[in-house]
Amino acid sequence: MAENLADLMRAAAAEARRLAAAFPAGGRKDDLPWAVIAAFDADVRGHVERDRRIEDERDRVLIASVTLAETPEDAEADEWDRARRGLVRAIDYLEETVLRFGIVNRAAAKRGYGLAGDPVSAPPNQ
Repeated sequence: MAENLADLMRAAAAEARRLAAAFPAGGRKDDLPWAVIAAFDADVRGHVERDRRIEDERDRVLIASVTLAETPEDAEADEWDRARRGLVRAIDYLEETVLRFGIVNRAAAKRGYGLAGDPVSAPPNQ
């Protein structure tokens, strides 16, 4: 189990990148957008204070994952690479945004993920 929200965010981002790299093998295109943000939604989103910047970056991940999922099967390799890079960039930006601007909420504090009101990226016991 992760010790703090920063660790949870890093793990969620790593899982999303893994799914982006593996697509289309082993996944349906309709499932990709929700699979990519599943760990973020389950482990991070409900534990940070609502922030428009974080929500905007989450939306960018969804849009980029739809773009990858809708890439035609017969597309050239560079089109697949461009769509995959776009999704990975969106995941990177979401991770960076949470780590930079995220604030631990009370639900996260109750679970031991930090102190309510502290930045997500604050070192423990600061």
